Order: sequence, then C-alpha cells, then structure tokens
Amino acid sequence: MAVKKAKAPILTLTPEQESEANRKIQRFMEDRFELDLGSFEAAEILELFTREIAPHYYNRAIFDVQTQLKERFESIESDLWALEKSS
Repeated sequence: MAVKKAKAPILTLTPEQESEANRKIQRFMEDRFELDLGSFEAAEILELFTREIAPHYYNRAIFDVQTQLKERFESIESDLWALEKSS
C-alpha cells in the first residue's frame, strides 16, 4: 500500500506552543474520556487538527479581516467625499 504524502500545514506553532497544546489535548482526553494519551498520540491529534481543521479557521479569519477592511475603507471613502470642496 502506498503511503499518502501529507499536506504541509498552513499554520505552525512554536515548540513551546506545540508542547502546551499537546498537554491540553492529553488533559482534555483524560478529563473528558478517561483516556491516558501519551505524547506521541497527543502530537498526532494536534497534527491532524493543524493539517485538516486549522485551515478552515485560518480562511474564516482572512474573510473576517477582509470584511472589516472593506467596511473601514468604505467609511474612509465616505469621509473623503465629505471633505471634497465644490468647484
């Protein structure tokens, strides 16, 4: 069976952020499901989220910023029209 090449992650974390995220995954799985995950398993879950789910949040954030900037530019354009002098 051929090994499927994984996509490069769209987002990356610092090693410290990655360690913290792994600990949070381990704690969540223990608290919620009484599963004792090791570091390797937690890292695999984090990698799954980073590659498959994070891009959806990233794209949504880009869309939200575009919307905010569009509204801001429209407001600036309106303000500039108000400053225009008649000739």
